[in-house]
Amino acid sequence: MYSDIPLFSALIFLVGGLLALTWSSDFFIDGASALAKVLGISPFVIGMVIIGFGTSAPELCVSTMSGISGHSNLSLGNAYGSCIFNILVILGVASMIHPIKVKPSITFVAVPCLVAISAFSWFLLKDGSYSRSDAFWQLALFAVLLPAYCWFDQQGKKKPSDESVPPVANGRSYAGIAALKVFVGLGVLIGSSHFLVWGAVDVARSLGISELIIGLTVLAVGTSLPELASAVAAARKGKHEFVLGNIIGSNFFNTLAVVGLAGGISPITEFSPYILTRDLPLMIGASVLISVFGVNFGNLRKGGRIVRFEGALWTAAFAAYTLLMLYQEVK
Repeated sequence: MYSDIPLFSALIFLVGGLLALTWSSDFFIDGASALAKVLGISPFVIGMVIIGFGTSAPELCVSTMSGISGHSNLSLGNAYGSCIFNILVILGVASMIHPIKVKPSITFVAVPCLVAISAFSWFLLKDGSYSRSDAFWQLALFAVLLPAYCWFDQQGKKKPSDESVPPVANGRSYAGIAALKVFVGLGVLIGSSHFLVWGAVDVARSLGISELIIGLTVLAVGTSLPELASAVAAARKGKHEFVLGNIIGSNFFNTLAVVGLAGGISPITEFSPYILTRDLPLMIGASVLISVFGVNFGNLRKGGRIVRFEGALWTAAFAAYTLLMLYQEVK
């Protein structure tokens, strides 16, 4: 349990933790990507798994720290709030910058899997608790589904070009620098998440706001900044697969691995009922809309597009969701 600290100190912890998380996530991603390249891992795996893990590492650290310290609403709110923010805001903003092309494999395979695991999460939590056995099932599902989808999507694609691999003469030093970035980034990530959770808990106490709201807003947005930055950059360059791969991969990771690891370390015996009646249903509905917006009804075998108007609807939905949270909190 985190001890009480002055509000000013809590705000410093909160802001400083968010800034450190953003920096360390970027540093970690750069190192992981470089290390993957020098080891010859395909660009798809880098985008879906390495980058997907890197941008979700803040959620993993924050939710795990929250679970260990007994703040289950903060833990669940951060994980599920990040998933909601990823779709409604990040994918919404990215599609407003540039319409996002959606492949049939995403529409008919990846998104239905995402919807199914979100519904499975609701099923596990509907009895009002989350045990270690529940966590085991989610972690096992993650261990099977993500590699299976990576293998499925990789079929028929060309092997990565040798140009992406550093020259042999510089290979050792390049790999050493990349590995150092990974370890330094991860270390700062864990430390900053500790101060971020501490600051968030004390701000919630000082302002009389529930930990669930803090987790769903401040922490969810803060820990999703790496996804937002990378998605906006990718949208500007027209790299649609990277945008969707990063968002879907992050949500896979948050829903199964982040919640699963936090619950496995510290089982959750009590949480806000709003998670079942408001947050998870919205997360499921937003996931379904990726397929609805992205399907090509004229030719199902060809990909569709998520256009700017649909992206605007998503961002408007997030604004309404935030207002609803605030209303339910103060009523």
